[in-house]
Amino acid sequence: MLRITTQDSPNQITLKLEGDLSGVEVCEFLNAWRDARRSLDSRLVVVELSGVGRVDRAGEYLLALIRCHGSQLSGCGLVIGDLLETINNEIHPGR
Repeated sequence: MLRITTQDSPNQITLKLEGDLSGVEVCEFLNAWRDARRSLDSRLVVVELSGVGRVDRAGEYLLALIRCHGSQLSGCGLVIGDLLETINNEIHPGR
């Protein structure tokens, strides 16, 4: 199960994820991200992943794709920290 909370501020839209980013929840998150992008008005989309416990391959791919499209990924913890480092190194090697 995945809970997605949207926080709207003047500078950014934050999507806070809690639970597992796997299976059908990957599609649910994709739809939420698309909705957030439609209402950007030159704001940044930030995806907060600290509350995510597990990410399957489809979830990893979607996060990398979202990062490539200019959204910022943030989070901490052993699993999420390693995942974000891997995604950032794949997108911007050597940074």
